[in-house]
Amino acid sequence: MSGAGSVSGVSGARPASNNTAGSARGSHPSRPSFTELWIVSASCAALSLLAILWSWRNHAILNYGDAIAHLHIARRVFDSRFPGLSQLGSVWLPLPHVLMLPFVQVYSLWANGLAGTIPSAIAWLAACVGIYRLARHWLSPAASAVTLAFFALNPNLTYLQTTAMTEPLFLCEMIWMVVALVEWRTALVEEDNARVDRLHGWIALVLVAATFTRYDGWIMALFAWTTMGIELLRRGRLRSRSFWIASAFVVAAPLVWFAYNAIYFGDWLDFARGPYSAKAIELRTAHGSGSLHPGFHNPWVALAYYLKVSEMDTFAVARNFLLALTALGTLGAWFAYRRRAFDWALLLWVPVPFYAYSVAYGWVPIFFPAWWPHSWYNTRYGMEILPAFALGLGFVAQFLLSAAREFKPQLRRYAAAALFVLVALNAWAMVRQRPLVYVEGTLNKHARASFDREIPPALRAVLAACPSGAVLMNTSVNPELVALTGIPLRQTINESDRWIYRQALAAPAGHAAIVLAFDGDEVDTAIKAHPAKLRAVRHFTAPKQPSGTLYVTPLCNSGGQ
Repeated sequence: MSGAGSVSGVSGARPASNNTAGSARGSHPSRPSFTELWIVSASCAALSLLAILWSWRNHAILNYGDAIAHLHIARRVFDSRFPGLSQLGSVWLPLPHVLMLPFVQVYSLWANGLAGTIPSAIAWLAACVGIYRLARHWLSPAASAVTLAFFALNPNLTYLQTTAMTEPLFLCEMIWMVVALVEWRTALVEEDNARVDRLHGWIALVLVAATFTRYDGWIMALFAWTTMGIELLRRGRLRSRSFWIASAFVVAAPLVWFAYNAIYFGDWLDFARGPYSAKAIELRTAHGSGSLHPGFHNPWVALAYYLKVSEMDTFAVARNFLLALTALGTLGAWFAYRRRAFDWALLLWVPVPFYAYSVAYGWVPIFFPAWWPHSWYNTRYGMEILPAFALGLGFVAQFLLSAAREFKPQLRRYAAAALFVLVALNAWAMVRQRPLVYVEGTLNKHARASFDREIPPALRAVLAACPSGAVLMNTSVNPELVALTGIPLRQTINESDRWIYRQALAAPAGHAAIVLAFDGDEVDTAIKAHPAKLRAVRHFTAPKQPSGTLYVTPLCNSGGQ
């Protein structure tokens, strides 16, 4: 968030000099110097570029089906039979797709996934700068660098920032929200009223962005803005005009989403109970009876699953010990710095109760190979606690560095070097074990690999006889097939085309030159109900996937639609 990133540092801050910023009686922390920020930005930019090159060379940018779907949604805002805002869909929040719009309209960037990489990488870079800046409010440069290194070298997140997934953007927003809140609280104590008013606007901007990125952001915004109101009330400043103006924007964000769903999809809660909602998907894909997934209606099991996947996403060895260490580091920091606005950093732990509730009652399963059902699903959700872990370990690092200096001053540099080596070894061990999030994406890709390899050439062969022919297909399941075929989305008749799609389902041969159906989808059901004048030309199969069939109609022989 460039806006949040421009928030000035603590008013009247003094350099930390020789005092340890991590000690309870340490000096007032200083803002990161220009040199510090330049080093952080340059090193993280280099790491981001290396990760992008690796993903490109290993064809990993489009591993996740969800990443392809995000690109597809952004592309169809302009490239569709009914371009416009309604193409943003009703379930996923719109900001990630809006940020991709300038890039995704370039066909090659859409097809190869780089249209999603660009905003994700920028957000990741901003998150790295933000986590360092946040740590420097309480920690020395060395301990802050340990915090940054643990965050930036996490191979799961470093991989995700090469894709169109939403986690890098949301982590950026979450971190800068806390940065701005800490600085707001400091300005409030120092009675810097002008700066308090400015920060109201910046915080509202970050919260609105988070609200339009992930539903986690709704809870973060609720906690953040409510606690701000309580703090202002305690200080007799709740009448602040800037606070209430900013409040209007924060409250309006979810209301706008409700209105959008009502206007375009006929139900203000379509994102929560519509045909593409998490609940509908869970019910469609669940098999058998009893509990739908581990932790369903059991918040303690759900909490255990979330904490376990968080450990696996961030630590390579001694996971329980390191999780406890981060919690102790956070607790110690709260005792030492609660008078210096550290309370606001506890918001970084909100994902723990949020996902425990979501797994238990929100139709959000999390699977990982260590526990039943020994599979991979939504493992990336564990990444949202990474900033809290990184900051907690930063405080542990500060304690160790302070202890080393007290024992023998020259030991401090060796202790710092040892900490960086341990962080690097943790990252390397995770790579050797194969990062959980990357493995899930790879399995996503393998599941559809045969379709991606066989269907586009078959489609192109049929399209050679009717180059402008309309293709009836459901693009919500395998949207990459359109880009791999090399045709624009507007040449398809798909589920986002509203009444035209419904008309085509009622008479497939009368509306499309080519039909692609997968067993059990709407198009397949329509073909079984209206098989006249449809000729099957190719059948496709893939392990554990619904089979696909390619049909042609008389419209193809006549040159298309």
